[in-house]
This record gives sequence, C-alpha cells and structure tokens, in this order.
Amino acid sequence: MSKGDAKDGFESEHQMVIEQIRDRIDPDSAEREAMQRVMSQLRNRITTEVESFPVSADVVQVGSTARGTWLAGDRDIDIFVRFPTELNREALEEYGLKVGSSVLPSGHEEYAEHPYITGTFEGFEVDLVPCYDVDAGSELQSAVDRTPHHNQYLQTRIDERIAAAVRVLKKFLKGIGAYGSDLRTRGFSGYLTELLVIEYGDFEAVLKAAARWQPPVEIDPEAHGTAAHDDPLIVVDPTDPARNVAAVCSATNISRFQHYARQFLEEPKQTYFESPTEMAAEMDIETVRTHLQRRGTSPMALVFDSPDIVDDQLYPQLRKSVQGIRTALETEGFDVIRTAAFADDQAVLFIELMHRHCPAIERHTGPPITVREHASEFYTAYETDADTYGPFIDGDRYVVERERTWTDAAAFLQSESIFNAGLGAQIEEALADTYTVLVEDEIIALTSEFGESLTQYFEPTASGV
Repeated sequence: MSKGDAKDGFESEHQMVIEQIRDRIDPDSAEREAMQRVMSQLRNRITTEVESFPVSADVVQVGSTARGTWLAGDRDIDIFVRFPTELNREALEEYGLKVGSSVLPSGHEEYAEHPYITGTFEGFEVDLVPCYDVDAGSELQSAVDRTPHHNQYLQTRIDERIAAAVRVLKKFLKGIGAYGSDLRTRGFSGYLTELLVIEYGDFEAVLKAAARWQPPVEIDPEAHGTAAHDDPLIVVDPTDPARNVAAVCSATNISRFQHYARQFLEEPKQTYFESPTEMAAEMDIETVRTHLQRRGTSPMALVFDSPDIVDDQLYPQLRKSVQGIRTALETEGFDVIRTAAFADDQAVLFIELMHRHCPAIERHTGPPITVREHASEFYTAYETDADTYGPFIDGDRYVVERERTWTDAAAFLQSESIFNAGLGAQIEEALADTYTVLVEDEIIALTSEFGESLTQYFEPTASGV
C-alpha cells in the first residue's frame, strides 16, 4: 500500500466515525419540524402580548436552535424580546416578566443580570429573556444585549455543512467533559464552538489546529485587534472587540481539548463522544478505604451546608476558598498534594496532605550577612529569644530554628485561623455557622453523597471524569 493509500484509508476511518456520530446527533426532519412549529406558536403568542405594551418590541430566536446547531434530543429554545434603548431598566424588567409569564404561565423566574422567565412549552424548555435593541454588540445596556448580535453574525456564516461540524464538535467536547461555559465547568460555550468551526472549516480541522496550539492562542475573526487579555485562549468576539469569547475556558479544559484532539486524530473512536455522566461510576466505601491505605497520605475535608446560591456563584467561591486554605496550610509548612471542591446539599473543601503533622520547629533563614542593616536587624530580633535555636550562621546567612505555630493540620482547620485564609464571602458565612473536619479514614463518610466525586478524585483521567 502506498503512503497516499494509507493516508486516505486513515482519513476515511476518521470520516466513518464522524458519520456514525452524526447518525446519532443530527436532528431528523420530524424534530426540526416540531422545533419550527413550536417556535412559530411562541412567536405569535409573544407578538400578541407585546402589542398591548405602550412601546414597540420584536422577537428574536437565538442560540443553537436558531442556527441549526443543536443536538438531537436537545429541546431548548432561547427567545429574546428586544425593547427600545430609551426604555428604563425597571420597565424592561416589568415588560419582560409580564410577557414571559403570559406565554409560559407555568414557568418561573430566573435571574441573570436581570430577571427572565423560563418554562416548558409543548415539551420544549424555553427561556424568554428581555433585552435592549442596541445597534452593536459593543454598545451594551445589559450583558445579554449582545446575544442577538451573535445570532445575526453567525446566521450568515453557518450553512448545513458548518452546522453539522459544529454538532460533532459539541458532542466531542461534551464527551471529554470540556463543554459548557458555566462557572462550574469553565469549558467551551456553544458560541465559541461555532466560531472555532467557522475559523478552521470543519471538525477535523479544528482538532488539527488545537493539537498544535501553543497558548496563548489568539483568534480574531474580524481582525479587530486583540485587546489585553491574560487568557490561554483568546477569541475576539466579532460583535464586541473588547470581549474574549473564550475568557471562561480554564487552562485545564483547553489542555484537555488538546489531549483528546491528538488522541482522536491518532486513533478515532466513538468513545470520545460518550457522555461522561453515562460512564462515571460512584465509588463505594471499600474502594475509598483501599485508596486511602494505598496512598498513605493525610486527606482532610471541611464539610458544611451549601450556601443557597446558584452554581455560577457557588463554584468560584469554592475554588477560591480551597485555594486560600491550601496557601494557608503551605505557609504553615504542610505539603499539599492536591485539592478539590464538591457540592450537593452539602459542600466539601477537600485537601490531601503528605502528612498531617509537622515538627515542633521550623527553619527561618535571614538575609545575607553582607546586607549589613537587614542582617543586623534579623540578628537583634532573635538573639535574646530563648524559644529559638540560634541565631547561627549557615553559609552566608543568619538562621534560626523557631517554634512552629501549627504542628497539626487538622487543628489548624478546626481553628479560627481558617477565617484568615482568603475564603469566598458566602463560604466564610457558611463555615462561621458550622462545619465539620473529617480526617484521614473519616473521609469515607463522604461516600454516600459524593461517591462520583470521589471516583473523579481517586481515579483521575484526562477527561476529569
């Protein structure tokens, strides 16, 4: 077989897998017709309701269903009602909630920058969001105003070939655990996925490009010029030059995408498109105990009632808090292997240490003796301290060995000092109410509520699930 034949055969293997995935994820004609029928009904209802208002407004379908990039079985419809920019915010919210409640009477109120109504209509999940009819995505009066401009930009660039590639890329990102712009996932949004396919041309081309990325990667579809962004992936919003569409993407998810892009290109398999939630298993008590014995470390967990806030507020605070505790422990001389944060009815800040205990003393090194003023201050500060060893000279510096503040990591976590660790505001409030510290073998108590999270921790994979 010639090299050309081998290459063609390998590419056909990629295409075969892609076609098999498309058979599963492309909406069929019946689903498309149902979506169009329901959207037509919703548009008519909204238009009728808006006609009773003293201001004009129009209806815009946005998101994946508007652009034909939704996956089969997804039944989400996003509708924006655009009001004139001279309308004040209170009236915008009032009219938005009124039309939403009328069209979706069984719906309920959610809140982004301002309230909107979400509910079910004919088996479809519908978000009905008010916004301002701004001239450009960069002239925002509320954060959601740019969304219709996203829609307008993409509709002229997404044909069925691009839409099909977007669906495959979405399914791939979901399969590797890197899809979703919520602050719990910090992955790739639908809009970002669409822009990547438009930029590179098709699913395989996106993977080939990602496999070669050397962050920071800059993509500027409309040549606006990249503003100052400190992110590993920068995709300038075509409708808002100051915004990085990929700002929410964590370095971990970008690296995860690169890893699996290379894996798929080397050996295309359908398993990369499988839902992580379908594959994840919950760890039982005996398996957790086996891992604890095998690792020989000192894991600890702060367990408390989850604050009553949405995930997009909760998870950034959990990450901030566990990082703050990690830094505090390391400052006290404890070696941290890894941390994690879980949340359900309860929340967990999980810290795994090399050792629970540190020696009673710690080494404290002063400035070089040649730096006369600072060295003298260091020497004077400790020369009469009966509780220290030294000062003595080691090489070119003064050194003392002094009593350590904390010798037991668990005692530190149970003390008031924990509140100096840079916690998230509402996490700090929850801990101030009450919390429990689980130490080493006591960790198995988490299994009933967090078996899946413990699987992800003790049996980590490149996908994180």
